[in-house]
Amino acid sequence: MTQKELLYVEDAINHERNIVYYLNDAISSIQNEELTSFLEDEIIYHEEISKKLLNLLDGEINER
Repeated sequence: MTQKELLYVEDAINHERNIVYYLNDAISSIQNEELTSFLEDEIIYHEEISKKLLNLLDGEINER
């Protein structure tokens, strides 16, 4: 993976972490249970994406 690609993956990981942060922030101020449940599902989805991207980086590091 090139340096540019590694930086892109790092940016994507940070983006996913920001999404999770803002979703958690929104949940703390919402009282609608249906919307809260939806946002919690979104958190799980974005945490999984973040983990996949981290695994991609781990695989790249192990290959070097």
